This record gives sequence, structure tokens and C-alpha cells, in this order.
Amino acid sequence: MKYLPLAATMVLLSAPVFAEGDAANGEEIFNRQCSTCHIVQDAAGETLAGRAAVVGPNLYGVVGRTPGTYPEFEYGDSLVAYGATGAVWAEESLLAYIQDPTDFLRTALDDRRARGKMAFQLRDPQDAADVFAFLSTFSTAAQ
Repeated sequence: MKYLPLAATMVLLSAPVFAEGDAANGEEIFNRQCSTCHIVQDAAGETLAGRAAVVGPNLYGVVGRTPGTYPEFEYGDSLVAYGATGAVWAEESLLAYIQDPTDFLRTALDDRRARGKMAFQLRDPQDAADVFAFLSTFSTAAQ
């Protein structure tokens, strides 16, 4: 029985560690870097963040949503294929995706030819965590 606490500790230490996100800073980053392509607009049509962007999908409710499924948006084949696996945007997946969309899809789909249409990469892990925290405020799945 003395090995059980050691085993539990090893499992906890091997789990991914994510930085705690700051939603207020994430809002600043979103408005500075993401709003060129994305908007956060609720079902009533109220713009909560961003501008009248049409390049990327609306990110309202993105946390907990199946990738590649926002209505009336033309996603790339790789993102649609990722969504077809049954995945949903959760902290780990969304953080990895916004830091390097193509690498994330290649790894997730085990397909070296997979490509993300999103060219932007938010490389700083803390910035990514902050943007995730901000987007989580618009998702009931995150609450």
C-alpha cells in the first residue's frame, strides 16, 4: 500500500499543467490580435467583443462546442475532420490549437498533411491561457 500514494503523485505530476488565465488580459489580447478575424456575438446579435469580422467564425460559445460546426462558416477539411472525431473545444485542445493550428491538427488527426486555415498563432502560453479564460466567459460549457 505504500506505493499507492507514490503512484497517485506520479499521475498528478504527469498531467498537463495549464497556466491560470486572466480573462481581463485575454479580452485585451482578443481585441488587439483576434478581433481582426473573429467576433463574439450572442444569439440576439449583440456584439460582445471584436468587430464585424467575417474571416473567422463567431467565437460565442466556442468552449464546449464541436470544432468545425459553427453554422454558415466554411471551415477547412482538417478542422471538420477533427470535429467528426467527437472532440469538443476544451482547455487543452483550444490552447494547443490557438498556439499552432496546423501542428495541432496534424497531431490530433495523426495526418502530416492536415492543415489549419487559421494562419495566426498566439505563441505565448500565458496569452493563450488568458484568451481561453476570456472566451470561457461566453460559454456555458465552461461554467
